[in-house]
Amino acid sequence: MKNSPKITESEWLIMKVLWKNSPLTSTEIIDSLKEDSAWSTTTIHTFISRLVKKGAVGVIKESKVYRYYPIILEEQFREEETKTLINRIYDGSQKLFLKYFINDIDLTNEDIEELKKMLEEKQS
Repeated sequence: MKNSPKITESEWLIMKVLWKNSPLTSTEIIDSLKEDSAWSTTTIHTFISRLVKKGAVGVIKESKVYRYYPIILEEQFREEETKTLINRIYDGSQKLFLKYFINDIDLTNEDIEELKKMLEEKQS
């Protein structure tokens, strides 16, 4: 699997919009972000341009309109970001990461049952 480009937290917001619905024009992206950010139109255009340069977002040119779409799948980004987090914070130890998650995060009984099921499936 090819490594995904590194994207900033702000760029994640734009990627989320594109993963949810694409291709979109920059105007449609801006409209989608109105409630979640106080960014100017120029700032959003800058983030979109950076994502295109990084290879995270592709462009379809239709006459005078540009439509943007994600090149990398959301799941691939999540997977790589999680690996980076575990390596950086937990020295690569998945066990330490899970220990923190289980001990320090509020889990419902339903969450616990689902995690048990996942571990049992993994063990098989």
